[in-house]
Amino acid sequence: MDRNELVNELARRRGFLWPAFELYGGAAGFYDYGPLGAPLKRRIEDIWRQYFVIAEGFAEIEAPTIGVEGIFQASGHLSGFSDPLTGCKECKEVYRADHLIKHIIEVPDALTNEEIYRCMQENEITCPECGGELSSVYEFNLMFKTMIGPGNKMTGYMRPETAQGMFINFPRLLRYFRGALPFAAVQIGKSYRNEISPRQGVIRLREFTQAEAEIFIDPRDKTHPRFDEVKAIRMKFYSQEAQEKGVEEEMSFGEAVERGVVAHQTLAYYVARTYQYLLAVGIDPQKLRFRQHKSDEMAHYAADCWDAEVLLDRLGWIELVGVADRTDYDLKAHTTVSKVNLSVFVNYGQPKKRKKTVVKPDFKALGPMFKSKAKAVGEALRALAPEQLAGEKIQVNIDGETIDIDRSLVSFESVEEEVRGEEVVPHVIEPSFGIDRILYSILDHSYYEDEIDGEKRAVLRFKPQVAPIEVAVLPLMDRSELVGPAKKILEELRSRGMRTDYDTSGSIGRRYRRNDEIGTPYEVTIDYETIEEGTVTIRDRDSMSQVRVARWQVVDKLQALLNGDLLFQDAGDPVRSAKND
Repeated sequence: MDRNELVNELARRRGFLWPAFELYGGAAGFYDYGPLGAPLKRRIEDIWRQYFVIAEGFAEIEAPTIGVEGIFQASGHLSGFSDPLTGCKECKEVYRADHLIKHIIEVPDALTNEEIYRCMQENEITCPECGGELSSVYEFNLMFKTMIGPGNKMTGYMRPETAQGMFINFPRLLRYFRGALPFAAVQIGKSYRNEISPRQGVIRLREFTQAEAEIFIDPRDKTHPRFDEVKAIRMKFYSQEAQEKGVEEEMSFGEAVERGVVAHQTLAYYVARTYQYLLAVGIDPQKLRFRQHKSDEMAHYAADCWDAEVLLDRLGWIELVGVADRTDYDLKAHTTVSKVNLSVFVNYGQPKKRKKTVVKPDFKALGPMFKSKAKAVGEALRALAPEQLAGEKIQVNIDGETIDIDRSLVSFESVEEEVRGEEVVPHVIEPSFGIDRILYSILDHSYYEDEIDGEKRAVLRFKPQVAPIEVAVLPLMDRSELVGPAKKILEELRSRGMRTDYDTSGSIGRRYRRNDEIGTPYEVTIDYETIEEGTVTIRDRDSMSQVRVARWQVVDKLQALLNGDLLFQDAGDPVRSAKND
């Protein structure tokens, strides 16, 4: 088996990830998280909260996973969230048409359906399954559609991303943050996409977990007050220019902004925080890069976008995170559809003086001329810009009727006014994380094999902060005189909030191997020296070294080891022979 197969086999066997609905034959694109996978996922999410809620002061919200139709009309998902499909006329198998020509066209996303079909015909592409003729290319919307309430009166959709929940709550969030920019909201939750043929395990799912932040900023100032904290960090950038050369560039974030590789400080700051987070949860920095979207793949709403990509065996480079400058597209789109103003009044530091031309309709003349409509005509004239009043005849629209007004009925006056601020539509910086992909990548990057006494040992070298089990408590034998002290230690560890397991099944060596395989950083062994001398053994997963510590110190020392406050070699007296290992 290759690494991909080994990791997936371990994940299934040890209870990290199971194909869903197995009792009924399963369904592609759905996975269950087992007894080890669920806590691993929660710890990955909790560390994300440390970075993007607690450290940044962002607000976490939770919106419904079903949305009404207007949301997705505004967001563009109704009209543009689709894949080009083609079907075999013989075996009826359905395929992503753009995937069938990837070896011919570098960026097939840029082609129309007609162009994709023409390329298929010109290159004599047939059904990969049976060789049959393929149909013309058509669009398939990836959203799951449902009806809200009885009678099919209201159409709803399972959300394809968590982002829209933050955008449509913008007015309430603005009030929560006392009307001041910048501010941000985050969500961690389920999203749904009716993928055509999900065949890469948890890399492509129909139900998946996203962690997204929508950071609303003043478009006139894209510097970041904390940029100095990250500007010296060095990382591999795969910019548009670097992609043309085929070589990644390593540079600091300060250099990336100075050279214009990343558009501005605020975007670079959140790319840097994303990089720090991925390293914190266990992504291998040697298998991580940030790739800039090319101009022909950049989303229509984005000014700049960077994907965090990881290298996985067999699967190649896979996107985990997208960090985009979405400009003001989303708020303007929701303003258009909802008819609700989603701008922010930004106060100036000092009021400004501004000259303004005031339109003054002649109401004495307009009254007799337009009678009941005179007031509406006057207000319509006041609303016109000076350049719209330049001709001899001025046109206004009242209740759908176009009315011509003689130029002599309108005069102008130039006045000076004090302006205290202006209305702006915020721009949005969005880091969007695929939690399921991150979890699988951690499994892949943590997997390690070595050989002990001629026997293969599989190890998941999880960082302690993500390990689903932090400490295993192992009595040397399942005897009452050892079980009692072992369970007492177990209770003390759990009272400190440590994630623990208790195991008496099989030889101590086999139990060590089981815990190595699920990534447990430390094991505590209780033996007869515990009774006679009041000491226990702590074993380190990666080095397999063991130290002897006083029974009364074991909980404090394990806490310090897990927190990174104590090196293992300094934890106690080394055990020179570990034959049970």
